[in-house]
Amino acid sequence: MKRRELIALLAGLAVAGPRGLMAQPAPRKYRVGVLVPFPLAVLALFVDTLRQLGFVDGQNLTLDGRGFATSYERLPAIAAELVAAKVDAIICAGDAAILAAQATTTSIPIVASADDMVGAGLVRSLAHPGANTTGVSLLAADLDGKRQEVLFDFFPEARRMAVLADTKTAGPAHLQELLDAARARGVALTVHRVERDEDIGPAIEQAKAAGAVALNVLASPLLHGARQAIIVRTSAVRLPAIYQWPETAQEGGLLAYGPRLSEPMAQWARQLAKVLRGAKPADLPVEQPTKFELVVNQKTAKAIGLDIAPTLLARADEVIE
Repeated sequence: MKRRELIALLAGLAVAGPRGLMAQPAPRKYRVGVLVPFPLAVLALFVDTLRQLGFVDGQNLTLDGRGFATSYERLPAIAAELVAAKVDAIICAGDAAILAAQATTTSIPIVASADDMVGAGLVRSLAHPGANTTGVSLLAADLDGKRQEVLFDFFPEARRMAVLADTKTAGPAHLQELLDAARARGVALTVHRVERDEDIGPAIEQAKAAGAVALNVLASPLLHGARQAIIVRTSAVRLPAIYQWPETAQEGGLLAYGPRLSEPMAQWARQLAKVLRGAKPADLPVEQPTKFELVVNQKTAKAIGLDIAPTLLARADEVIE
């Protein structure tokens, strides 16, 4: 036995103890960078699915959380830090986070969740994403329009409505589509753009002052992260609002239409698990939600003095009494 091999064997026995000859090699540990502009708690379902797939945070997986709940301005700097740390993959939520990661690395896998992966130019196509990015596309633009239609149905006499939009996710073309759809219904739509949490309260006040009868809270990581503040403020000014995720209505929002958050979170986690096991992002088709629900919170309706017709309640997949 060569001296080099003997030293290696002895070192292994010293670490493993008396049963070193029978010990198995330690499982590989993965480090995943995070670029997610909302709190860690939002990822609970994502982390739970990863655990079921064999990747347990704190054991064989470390989520590098320096990018949790960060500002948009900090995304490029944090992306550079994660690349320098040589993480095994980066998870991103929202266009700004994905673009920051893509600008920083072309080799580290990026597993993303965004409103419209193809429309935003983040991947080449759903079936063949190409490069180093794959993930989940949330159909957000289409569903923002569907939510506006729900508001038209629930408030047929309304002639003024409002949109709460994240400037980083709601582009001019998307907002114009919503304006055109409202105009076709004879509804004047005001758009209230926000960039950070502190903009949200004043924007809701402006929507109410403009005479809006209802508010469409557009799909956005920022707005989802601030949903409790939005629920509180809209209730205070008695402004009915509709949200992206059905769970938000369960948390006190008046209306919600879209996929359960658990579905895209599970899809996102499965994509990351495949990448950690060696799959190339370019070969992993981007997934999309498949089931959509309308949830109405009757408790919130009563609290703001709103009487919802039984025929509308009958359309809901869930009514919270």
